Amino acid sequence: MTADVWLPIPPDEIEGLPEGPAYRYWNGEETFPADPADCAYYVVPYMKPSGVGTRPLPEMRSVQVVQTLSAGIDHVEPGLPHLPAGVRLCNARGVHEASTAELTLALILASLRGVPDFVRAQDRGEWLGGFRPALADRKVLIVGYGSIGAAIEDRLVPFEVAPVVRVARSARTTARGPVHPLTELPALLPEADVVVLSTPLTEETRGLVDAEFLARMKDGALLVNVARGPVVDTKALLTELESGRITAALDVTDPEPLPPGHPLWHAPGVLVSPHAGGPTSAFLPRAKRLLVDQLSRFVNREPLRNVILTTGG
Repeated sequence: MTADVWLPIPPDEIEGLPEGPAYRYWNGEETFPADPADCAYYVVPYMKPSGVGTRPLPEMRSVQVVQTLSAGIDHVEPGLPHLPAGVRLCNARGVHEASTAELTLALILASLRGVPDFVRAQDRGEWLGGFRPALADRKVLIVGYGSIGAAIEDRLVPFEVAPVVRVARSARTTARGPVHPLTELPALLPEADVVVLSTPLTEETRGLVDAEFLARMKDGALLVNVARGPVVDTKALLTELESGRITAALDVTDPEPLPPGHPLWHAPGVLVSPHAGGPTSAFLPRAKRLLVDQLSRFVNREPLRNVILTTGG
């Protein structure tokens, strides 16, 4: 096969890439490494500002596969209308589960046990005691039970939580138990002590966590968002946070990045991390394994993994 493959990781740093394609390194720089029209397999640069990854798409007239290194594809969707029909869009399922699940547990534990308060007290040289809720015996509701949601549950179980409740777009059964459809969410929210959002951003989930959703959460509940910022109505969340009725831990926000002076920075009971779920030391080895596997399949004309959609379908 003689086709260009654009990679955001230098190809000489990825052991096991199949022979055949001409590998081009591009990680969002102003200048393209080659003519985009010759690109057959495009791996979108990871964690770049809006518009960077979609910039070459209108010129990629021969592209067959667009591969993200993120679980979500919302940052690529604006460029899809520019692509020819038949292009497969693949996500990075299997790359971010470990890192995102780790951060989810860290946010839950830090919020419940008051770690931000401890850090501030340490800065003041103050010994801050008091009673804090444990994660043990809490009922956790996971909204968005894909591979990341399952990885979060795997890490919750050793903490002796109450039975985890799972919600996804449609009902199904897993080895751990039933997954409830989104339509049952209003009835499930009032019983949850911790509500974790790990759903993709779609038209169905945009603004899912609105004033009505938040009003159904029980007093003292914790909302954890490791999904996408626009899944939550920020204004409605601020209203609940300022009342002191619930708390929140947010790895993603709307807007993002959260600008200086935004009221979320100083809202009571909120912990903010700067979209840190994916970019860890666990990312690169898993991303490289995914690319070697996918490109080997592509070269050998075998079915690709993680195909989310095909353009023109």
